[in-house]
Parts: sequence; structure tokens; C-alpha cells
Amino acid sequence: MNDEVADIVINPSDYKILIVDDVDSNVILLKALLKSSGYQIFTANCGELALASVNQNKPDLVLLDIMMPDVDGFEVARRLKDDPKTKNIPIVFLSALDDTESIVKGFKVGGADFVTKPFKQDELRTRIRHQITLIATTRVIIEQREMLRQTLNSRDKMYSVIAHDLRGPMGSLKMILNLLVLSLDKEKVGKDMFEMLDMANETTEGLFDLLDNLLKWTKSQQNRINVAFQEHDIVGLIHSTVEISNTVAMLKNINISINSQEKEMTVYADSDLIKTIVRNFLSNAIKFSYPNSTIEVNLSQDEDFVIVDVADHGKGIAEKDQGKLLKNEGKFTTYGTGNEEGSGLGLLLCQDFAEKNNGRMWFKSKEGEGSTFSFSVPKRKTE
Repeated sequence: MNDEVADIVINPSDYKILIVDDVDSNVILLKALLKSSGYQIFTANCGELALASVNQNKPDLVLLDIMMPDVDGFEVARRLKDDPKTKNIPIVFLSALDDTESIVKGFKVGGADFVTKPFKQDELRTRIRHQITLIATTRVIIEQREMLRQTLNSRDKMYSVIAHDLRGPMGSLKMILNLLVLSLDKEKVGKDMFEMLDMANETTEGLFDLLDNLLKWTKSQQNRINVAFQEHDIVGLIHSTVEISNTVAMLKNINISINSQEKEMTVYADSDLIKTIVRNFLSNAIKFSYPNSTIEVNLSQDEDFVIVDVADHGKGIAEKDQGKLLKNEGKFTTYGTGNEEGSGLGLLLCQDFAEKNNGRMWFKSKEGEGSTFSFSVPKRKTE
């Protein structure tokens, strides 16, 4: 941090300093000292005028005496720190008071520094320079953060456009390949041709899921997802989502069973978010399940939430890798039982959507035995 601060070039004429002191000789001395350094200088000889000058002139730094006849420096500092428009202006107390209690009080009311009178000119210049450097550094950080925000927004918009434009044709290709693989006789088309079609089908399924997740993720990051909370029968939602996933499951001879405590369970949530979570859970479960196995979708409830579990009996996740699964610092993915590869984006999306639905998401897994991914949905409107 010190190296970064040292690299910042300070132009004193860009910074305004307010001097507040009721002794004219002190004001004259400070004004001469700081003007010679190139700063823009404003002055006030009492607390009320100081507050008015801050609002009018918007200084970058305030040099503040404590003992003044109307409003003392401590009170001026309190008022400045209580006002959202002025709370970030650094205050350097400049006072003849040098007892520990006064110095501590100065920092407690928001002072950035405390200089006792009589002061040494070089020391005061250095302390002021330090505060101005911190101000300049903060401005650079804010500017860079804004540039980064704009860059990320542009990136997300580009991802959104790409995902939107490719999702339609990829969806059509996915349906065609699904039908071909399910309807063609393996013996008639030949083993090699069928394996190529099957590989193309799996690749297309993965690409479609990636594009769909990418589109939803970028919308979520841009706060463009309108969450529509309504009452829904989550059992019906689960059944309709499983029907869509059954086509992919059949290609690996995997059965999906639904087990529910009740025939109907009402939740207060956004149905699209629920479907997206279940679709991603099922996609991962299919990917990591072995052929001729079963995936269980279990629905249970407590007083406040419906819990949805999607359990497979496949590869599972190594304990050392489980902590990496829901982190977005970098990509983490493993290969499925059919060598399928994922983007790692789907589970991050599920976590985000579960929270947007006022629920949460979690999982448990054991390598070689399988995984269970779960999320909760509120049964009624939450405050």
C-alpha cells in the first residue's frame, strides 16, 4: 500500500483546505504556510462559520481548532461526521490542548490526526501531505473501481448477447439429436455412427446447459432478473422439471424417482428459479451417476420450509474438493461417469437463485457413494 501511495502524483492546487481558528494570527500563519505549498485555502474564525464554509466550499481537508467561543471543535467534528455529505472529509485537530484525554476525544469524534500547538512547520506540512495523499489514493481507488464495474458490465452484456443468440439454435439442435439417439436402431446405423451421434448429443446437451446458465447468471449479476413471488405447488413443478430431464437420463438408462411426503406442497416463491435449480441438480446427478442407477428427488417439509433433495449414487466428490465447489474465484469441475464436463457455473447459479427465493442451498457427498444436493423454499411470504 505504501508503494502505491508513493507513486501517486499530488497537485496541491487541486485540493482545498479549510482553516478553522478564532485567533487571527494563527489563521494568517497557517494560510501563508499552506498557500506557499500551493493548496486552495479557505478560513473560518468560529464553529458555525466553519460548518457553513464546509457546505459551501466543500473542502478536501479541515484543519480544526478545538477551543472556540461558540461551537468548539469537538462539536464541529461531530456534526460533520453525522452528515452523510461531509462525513468522509478528514479532520486534523490543531490545538494547544495536549493532554491525553483531549487527544483521545479528538480521535473518538472522528479526527484523522491531532497536532498540538505550537507546531513545527515541516511536521505540519508532512502531516497534511499525508492526509492529502490518502485522499488522492482513495479517489484513484474509486475511479479504478468504477472502471472495473463498467468493464464487468460490458463483459456481462456481451456474455448475455452471445448466450441469448446461441441458445435458440442450440436448443433446436439438442432436440434433433435427442430424437435421433432415442429413435435410431443402434444395429442398423452401426456402432461407430451411433457412438458419434451419442457423443454429439452429450456435447450439445452440455453446451445448451452452459448457454442457459450463462444467460441467467449474467442477468442475475446485472440485477435484471425480476423475481415474481407467488404461491405454487412445488410437487407439480418438480414433476414437470423431471419430465424434461428424463430424456437425458434415458440415454444413460438412469431412472429418476420422486418421493414426496404430500401430494401437494404449497410454497411462496418464483417458479422459474425453482425449475432452474432442480434442472441443474438433475443435470449434475445424471452426469455423475452410473448407467442403470436411480436418482431420487425427495420432498419434505417443516413448519416454515419445503426441502428438496436430489440424491444420486454415483462418483461423489472428494472431501478435499468439496470446499471449492461453491466458490466463484475460479473454475472447479470434475468429469462425469461418461466423461462429461461441466462449467462449474450451474451450482453457483443454484446458490444464487435459492437465496433470491429466500431459501438456501447445501450439499453432502462421499467419494464413491454419491451426492445429495438440497435447497429450501419458504412455504409462505417472508418479511
